[in-house]
Order: sequence, then C-alpha cells, then structure tokens
Amino acid sequence: MINQAESLWQRIIQKGSNPEDNFKESLNLQPGASDEEFQLIEDTLGITLPEDMKSFYRVYNGQFWEPGVNPFVRNLILSPTSEIIDNWKFLKEEFDPDDDLKPDIGKELKPVLWNSKWIPIAENGGGDYLCIDTDPSEVGVVGQVLYFWHDWGKRSIEAKNIFEFIEICLKEGSK
Repeated sequence: MINQAESLWQRIIQKGSNPEDNFKESLNLQPGASDEEFQLIEDTLGITLPEDMKSFYRVYNGQFWEPGVNPFVRNLILSPTSEIIDNWKFLKEEFDPDDDLKPDIGKELKPVLWNSKWIPIAENGGGDYLCIDTDPSEVGVVGQVLYFWHDWGKRSIEAKNIFEFIEICLKEGSK
C-alpha cells in the first residue's frame, strides 16, 4: 500500500510541476508521519485510522501552511497529524447541532451534520474540511471521503477512500 501512496504523491507533484517553478518545494511537504503520531490521533479521536490514510501520511505528513503554499489537490492543504487533532477539537467544540443548516446527507453517511468519528485531513482555509469517515452508515464504508462544509448542510461521499479521491482529483482538468 505504501507503493501506491508513493506513486500518488509522485503524480501529484508531477501534475503541478512545470520548468518555471519549484512546485514540490511550494507544497511545503513535511517528513512522513510516525506510528506514534498515528496512535495519538487514534487515542485522541477514539477511532482506528484506515490503512490507506496511514500509508499516504507515511510518505509526507501533510503540508505546513504559509503564504504561497500550493494545494496538494483542488484547493486543499493537507493537514499534518498535529493539525488534524487541533482541527478535530475545533470542529467538535464549534459545531452547533442547533444551527439552522438544513441537512442534505448521502445515504452512505449517518444522518448528522457533524460526526466526531470524521477525521478532518485537509482544509481550504475558508472553514471547510475534507474528512475521512470512520463511522459510516450501514451502506457506507469505513474510510470513505466527504466534505464538511461549514455553512452548508450538504454531506456526500466524494470517494470510497483517500486513494480513490486523489485519483479523481488527478484526472480533473487533464482531458
């Protein structure tokens, strides 16, 4: 599985590269995550991380955001493991179940606007997060990927796992 993760990272870097820039450097990728970092996420969130997520993070432990950092896919910055925990705590504290948002939830998800078993792995800087679901509905799968929109009740599955999500993103705009 690590070979698949390495291949996806190579393709992400290759897709964004051109001779005039230093795309890989502009991603500000962090050294791969350790088993201890994965264990800390699992203990803090009370979940078991999907193996594909671990293998993806073993290659690079997210991106350190600063002005000029490029997104790894779409408009998303991949959160390092420490930020995953911080973002999860923030969302858990800030989410108001009595908010006026109207739920629009896919059948693969439990019918909630926020689930503490969602792992916020990437963000767009505007309050929206890409999450991995470790607590799906009966027809969903552990590891499925969804967007958490802070100001919209739509929650739907983007892909069955992180690898499939990245494959979809890599194919966008390449036609």
